[in-house]
Order: sequence, then C-alpha cells, then structure tokens
Amino acid sequence: MSIDHAHATAALVDAMASITGPRGIVPAEDQAPYLTEWRKRWTGTPALVVSPASTQEVAAIVTYCAKNRIAITPQGGNTGLVGGQIPLGGEILLSLSRMRTIHEVSGLSKTMLVDAGVTLSAVQDAAAAENCLFPLSIGSEGSCQIGGVISTNAGGVNVLRYGNTRELVMGLEVVLPSGEIWNGLNALRKNNTGYDLKQLFIGGEGTLGIVTRAVLKLYPQAEEKLTLVAGLQTPEAVIDFLSLTQQATGGLVSSFEFMARPCLELVLNTIPGARDPLAAAYPIYALVELSAGKGTNLTAMGEHLLTDALEKSVITDAAIAQNDRQASDFWHLRHSISEAMNHEAKGARHDVSVPVHQIPAFLAAADRAVTALVPGARPIAFGHVGDGNVHYDVLPPAGAGDDALDPHVPTIENAVYDVIDEFNGSISAEHGIGQHKLDKMAARKSPVEMAMMHAIKRTFDPAGLLNPGKLVVPPTDDH
Repeated sequence: MSIDHAHATAALVDAMASITGPRGIVPAEDQAPYLTEWRKRWTGTPALVVSPASTQEVAAIVTYCAKNRIAITPQGGNTGLVGGQIPLGGEILLSLSRMRTIHEVSGLSKTMLVDAGVTLSAVQDAAAAENCLFPLSIGSEGSCQIGGVISTNAGGVNVLRYGNTRELVMGLEVVLPSGEIWNGLNALRKNNTGYDLKQLFIGGEGTLGIVTRAVLKLYPQAEEKLTLVAGLQTPEAVIDFLSLTQQATGGLVSSFEFMARPCLELVLNTIPGARDPLAAAYPIYALVELSAGKGTNLTAMGEHLLTDALEKSVITDAAIAQNDRQASDFWHLRHSISEAMNHEAKGARHDVSVPVHQIPAFLAAADRAVTALVPGARPIAFGHVGDGNVHYDVLPPAGAGDDALDPHVPTIENAVYDVIDEFNGSISAEHGIGQHKLDKMAARKSPVEMAMMHAIKRTFDPAGLLNPGKLVVPPTDDH
C-alpha cells in the first residue's frame, strides 16, 4: 500500500503541487520539525510532506492518493506521545498547519467554528475575547492543533469538570478515505437523528478520516478563580481531600492534580525559577483550582475547606495563591514535570487510568511490580487524580546512567499494564494508541471488541491507506 519513496517523489511533487500550489510542498530542508516525535522516540521517512490550505485541497489530495493507493499520515502540531503522527515509511505526511482560520465565535450560542490547524491556545484566546471559555488545557496547548486534539481525544487538567475533548466537540467536517467530504458541522446541543458519527473520528487518530473543521463547545468565562497547593502524607489522603473538596465547593472544582515529591524535586533541580510551594517537604501534593461566576467568595470557600481538611488530618499544610503570579508559579511546577524528567534520564512512561478510589492501591501494586523487576528503579507518579488518570513513569536507579533502563522497558510496561488489568483500568488514558501501544491494546481487548474495531476500519478505509500501522490494523492489512 505504501508508495516507493525512492521512485515516486518527483511524480508526487508534481501531482501535489498542482493541488496545493508551491506553498503546499514542504522542501526537504524544512521537513525536520514534522518528522521526529518530540521525545525523539520515532523519526519518520515520508515520501513527501504536503500542507494543504483548505478542505477542498485535502479532499483532492486524498482522492489522488486513493486512486493511486498511496498511504497518508495526517499530522497536526506533532505533539503526540505515542507516534500516531509519525509516518512509518513512504507515506505522504499531510500537515494541517496551514489551515488555521477561526471562522466564527458566538458568545450567545457558546460555539466556535475553526479549521483543524488552529492551535489550542489560539482557540482559548478567541473564546476569551468573547468572554467565553474553551476549557481544554494541556501542556502543549501553544503548539498542538485542534485537528490533532480531536483525533486523539485529548484530556488535560480540566477533564474533572468539563470532560475530554469528546465532550467539547459539537460537529465535524471530515475528509473520508475516498476523498469525499462529510459535512457534520452542526452546532446543535440536541440532535437525535441516528448514529452520532462524529464520535468515530474523535479519538480515531486519523485512521478513519481527516478532520478539517470543527464546531467547538464554549462555556461562560469564570470571573473568579482560586488556586491552592496542599501537602499530604499518603495517596489515600489525596483521595479523601478530593472528596472533601468536591463536597465543600458544590462542583466548582475545575482541576485537581497530584504530584509525588520525587516529581517536584526533579522540577526544583532542573527547571530555572521553580520554587518549593510550601515551607516543608511532603510525600505528595495536591494542586487544586476552583472557578466560579462573579461575586462568589472563593477565598472564604477555600479557607473553610482547608480548615476542615487540617482539622480532619487529611492534609498537613496548604497555601492559597495570593495573586495570578503565584497561581502561575504553582501550575508551572505541575506542567514542568515532563520536561524535568527528560533532563533527568530516559525511562518507562505510562499514561493509565483506574477508578479514582483505586489510585492508592494501584500505585502500591505498580511500585511493588516495578521494583521487583529492577531494584532501585524510581517510580514517578503524577497526574489528573480527579478523573483517575495517572502518569506513572519509571526512571533508572540513581546514578545508573541515562540509558540504564532501556533493556527493561518492555518488561516494565507489561508489568504495569498487568497491574492495570487487575483494576479494570485503561493502558491509555489520554495519549492514545498510535504505533507505540498497537500490540499492547490488541493483547488486552476482547476478541469481540477488536473485531468491531477492525470492522469499522475496513468499512471506512478498506485499502488501509489512512494512517497505516496506527491504532488498529485489520488482519487483512499488509502493514
């Protein structure tokens, strides 16, 4: 199915340039930012990098490729963490980065119509300009694009209150593997007319169609915010604090994150300007954000919550951000963990989820499994405790060297995923499957579930030309 990279490039350039014009062809010397995943795990070798400027150009490219059995890897901002956006070899890499128009923002309907190449931060800013909120917030929001965010069903720090991307998309425009354009760009909150087709493409990782435009759901902009950090002794205490916080605020919790002390120490040791949020060190921290409408006394609410939590010995210490700068400093600690880990060493990284109340038991079981395999290995846990999503990463023993854990990574991953199975959890909470977890997912889903996924893939893309080797590969596929 893939084209021959060595012989087809010249013909492809001519064909694609006739569709996009010269600006749509990315020269070889400018392709590097498209080809390597940011952690440098995967580097692709496409036949060509093409960047169309409209849905019609995308459709024309896909139509040409369908007729000539040329595979396509769609790509947004190249911020994915499982290699779903990196070509395996010989495909056309189709970047949506030139499609970045915000067509309409309605403060009355609380909707926004955007192209797939618009960055998440641009969507947030456009919503704020209309006194609205697009609540999706992830570490890569300055560079990730809406098409990629939708195709991976991104999560982030506000899922507890607003849901994953799936809950924030009202309508889609998609170019199908045949080159046909499906216009599902309705802005209706109620539309009960059969299958909700857009859901197939949200989280579909570009294997069923290429998202070109989307209608997004907006919310009223919060007038009041409060950010606090609490120091706790155990993971169990974090879950108790989450329960207290939800009860005390009546649903005003936007984010509830946790960071084990080793995460924080990595940040403090490697990120310039990072400062300890509390006077003393604690085994684990909770980072909480509340938001509400104008006139809500969040400070009094937060103080009452912390007093109650201290009296019940759920937390040991806490600090409320006194201004926007201090709140930003608190969040900087949380968002810098992945960068700090990259500075420290390579390791085994896991994006998993379990029922919220089982997070402490999962952490204990995973720690036992990992350290039994590699004595001295350093488990690092942080994430979105409010929705059960744990980023459970493992670094080599202290002083063992950057690559010391490499031979053990597959074994560690399987051990962690076995623990996840014990808790009926998910081996991918928000990062997706891509090429990294393809076999791991297939080994853990039931034959019935895999058969349904294969059937959907074959129905939409019988030739297997869209993002081959990612998410799900039907048994009849050559890849």
